[in-house]
Amino acid sequence: MFRYDAVVRIYLIRHAEAVSEDEAGSDRDRWLSLRGREASRVLGRLLREQAVVPDVILSSPLPRAVQTAELLATSLDYLGTVTALRCLEPAAHPRVATAAISAAGSAVIVVTHEPVISAIGAFMLGIPAFPQFRTAQCCAIEGGKPTFTARADLGQILPLFVE
Repeated sequence: MFRYDAVVRIYLIRHAEAVSEDEAGSDRDRWLSLRGREASRVLGRLLREQAVVPDVILSSPLPRAVQTAELLATSLDYLGTVTALRCLEPAAHPRVATAAISAAGSAVIVVTHEPVISAIGAFMLGIPAFPQFRTAQCCAIEGGKPTFTARADLGQILPLFVE
């Protein structure tokens, strides 16, 4: 289980909608669709309204995750660089990813994929399973508890984590 300081804030985010594997040529090379780019901007606006100010933004190195992270960074006026980590790729182990996240800062945005994003959420909270994320969805974990979810598809913030 992840150990929390009362001020640690982790924002787990699944990347926005990407083009099909047929269009990109492979799953690893998929980039954001136009709809995914817009959803990333909407999610960024929602996080800005919640006064999210990240110390660091971590991302899977796959293009769709990096692009989502960069659009969020722009929306949040984040001046640092987006750090891509292989431990956030789709098949990553949540224990390794969580160790990297915990070492990163006290307000960390993490942009990655299913199934690793829900596995990270479950591992951090010490529960057997976590609901799957939709694309361009954020679950905020503050002080060791889920506090809200931001859904770009709905354009709103919801309490706790709502599928």
